[in-house]
Amino acid sequence: MAINTELPEKLNSTVEQAHLAAEHIFRPISRKYDKAEHEYPVELDDFAKLAKQAAERDKAENAENKPAAGDNVNSTNMRGVLSAAEMSWGDVALMLSIPGRGLGNAAIAAVANPEQLERFGDVWAAMAITEPSFGSDSAAVSTTATLDGDEYVINGEKIFVTAGSRASHVVVWATLDRSIGRAAIKSFVVPMDAPGVTVARLEHKLGIKASDTAVVVFENVRVPKENLLGTPEIDTKKGFGGVMQTFDNTRPVVAAMAVGLGRAALEEMRRLIEEAGHEIDYDKPAAAQHAAVAEFIRLESDWEASWLLTLRAAWMMDNREPNSLEASMSKAKAGRTVTDVTNKAVEIGATAGFAETTLLEKWARDAKILDIFEGTQQIQQLIISRRVLGKSSADLK
Repeated sequence: MAINTELPEKLNSTVEQAHLAAEHIFRPISRKYDKAEHEYPVELDDFAKLAKQAAERDKAENAENKPAAGDNVNSTNMRGVLSAAEMSWGDVALMLSIPGRGLGNAAIAAVANPEQLERFGDVWAAMAITEPSFGSDSAAVSTTATLDGDEYVINGEKIFVTAGSRASHVVVWATLDRSIGRAAIKSFVVPMDAPGVTVARLEHKLGIKASDTAVVVFENVRVPKENLLGTPEIDTKKGFGGVMQTFDNTRPVVAAMAVGLGRAALEEMRRLIEEAGHEIDYDKPAAAQHAAVAEFIRLESDWEASWLLTLRAAWMMDNREPNSLEASMSKAKAGRTVTDVTNKAVEIGATAGFAETTLLEKWARDAKILDIFEGTQQIQQLIISRRVLGKSSADLK
């Protein structure tokens, strides 16, 4: 089914509000918190309250204006990617630091039942997947969750947990039975103040320094069995498709973050090129123009493709269409494009690109993670290949 890429007017307010926040809250403090790694951006607290109020209004509006059968829907996921793109134009790390908007919240939205959605609706949830023994192979989870009466007991260590020391809760991937394999992997909502949860350390990183990244250890942590997201039954035929739905939600959001950051770099690149006296002429072949102009046109076309793929992935999720392929396509394209755009912007900017007089060098550092977390470039290409060729994970590794 084709989609109309012209966004409906009802989404204009989402874009405008997010852009105002990016321009007037994020950009002015971007360099400050890049230099003050692990310092909490207190300026985000008031914005988070306003964002929550806006989300509640959107929820009420969606409930009152339910689409008729067969209508195109642009709802929660579309608003999410539009908001992420605009705020990432301001600062990716600060966008990741907004209270109540953690990656774990997307996991809850993807897998939780109605009772859980109500119970965890106001939490700030980080996401804990990666472990010291594996990176991209999510099926290798070794953290365990053992049922003991009415509670699960969780043991393990998670690394690279975004907002792990700031969030109130964390969504933990753990296995119910390691002998069964990936089918036994489930996700659990764990309060960060639960006995046995420890933030072991905070990482010092290349980029997104305003967003903390933690190592979190779970030692005999008990949570109610109702905190297991989805069904506790182990279906070996389905595998761990339930928890993997999380990525169908989060990958378009990460792609949107890359789109927003890429747009910021393209705008600065355009300014530098035009200040140097070179006109960007879309009516002339790129090869017949200055080399910097030709590069800009190439990168801008890649950026446009990234954005359209991201919109499609979000639209499909809103319309309850399977979007695993499109989610990976948007993440792969946008992640690769933003690193290409920001690195080229630094190169063209020369002294301005490499120094701290502009934000170009910071954007280049921030961009790299967008091609890594929520699945690396190589993992996305593998998923896309499997979907296109109709191969299983056993057939194509």
